[in-house]
Amino acid sequence: MIKESTLQTSQAQIRDVVDAGDYYFKVVKAGDRLRITDLEGNQAADTLFFNANNTAERYSAMDTLREQGNAYLTAGSVLQSNLNNPLLEVVADTCGRHDTLGGACSTESNTVRYALEKRCMHACRDSWLLAVSEHPEYGLSKRDLSHNINFFMNVPVTEAGGLTFADGISAPGKYVELEAKMDVIVLVSNCPQLNNPCNAYNPTPIEIAVWSAA
Repeated sequence: MIKESTLQTSQAQIRDVVDAGDYYFKVVKAGDRLRITDLEGNQAADTLFFNANNTAERYSAMDTLREQGNAYLTAGSVLQSNLNNPLLEVVADTCGRHDTLGGACSTESNTVRYALEKRCMHACRDSWLLAVSEHPEYGLSKRDLSHNINFFMNVPVTEAGGLTFADGISAPGKYVELEAKMDVIVLVSNCPQLNNPCNAYNPTPIEIAVWSAA
């Protein structure tokens, strides 16, 4: 569902540009708004969310999809935790839908999806692992990297229940905006993948903006 925000990026307290292959790792407080903008179109932002006060509680694709009865995320979707508590709500979305089934790219999935020689290519799990190793203050490790959302990524579900990775449906300037329902840790890998048609084989930067409720 397309729904525009009333917030202006010029009034955001935080505005960070995240290059393809880089990560974003910060806390967003309850009530704050977080906007991820696809600056050049068809990029994928692989995202994890955790309860900032109890990192054993984190985003759950299974609980989210069960509660909303829809395979895609868009405006109105409430992102549920593995304890079935609301972590964030999608309050605006100019892309239309986002994937939470396809998972994050990794060296292993590069090998399975593409070819053995693709194994050494940088992947989103590499960015997450680098993030948690460089920021021990969050208390996260490899074992915490589980269900994720692929904002802007187009992963159609077939009639037989399979997944396909198709050309992106986003465009320059499209964004998704979320309101935090609790203090959350946000970990984004801006996908570096050169093999996926979702980003037209051309990884590009994203922008992350935060408006403080305070």
